[in-house]
Amino acid sequence: MTTELFWLTLTVTLTGLFWMPYVANRMLEIGVMGAMRNPTTDAAPKAAWAERMIHAHSNAVENLMIFAPLVGIAAIANISTPTTVAACQLYFFARLAHYLIYTFGIPFLRTVAFIAGFVAQMTLAAAILGAGLPLQ
Repeated sequence: MTTELFWLTLTVTLTGLFWMPYVANRMLEIGVMGAMRNPTTDAAPKAAWAERMIHAHSNAVENLMIFAPLVGIAAIANISTPTTVAACQLYFFARLAHYLIYTFGIPFLRTVAFIAGFVAQMTLAAAILGAGLPLQ
């Protein structure tokens, strides 16, 4: 396993855990059985932090759909450099920071964390495209 795949695994695992706090909040608000029902459009959490956390989780999943294939392409193409490793590490910590900052409602820093994740994605893309792989 490459170091990049290791960081991808950590990122996927982290993203997979992001739902837990807001579901726990939901259980406290409407009970376990209420939280197990299908959500309705008017069933937003009463706690503003939980609502922001839901959005942060959705954003993490959306961006994972860009990051994960880039890491996979790099692995298949046997591209692993200190820069690609650093990009994967940056992405992990940027997404963790984005989730926490979004949850606490700090707008400017949320954007900085988001952009850091984007820079990590584009660094991976540049490494792949710059490797001179033939276009077929």
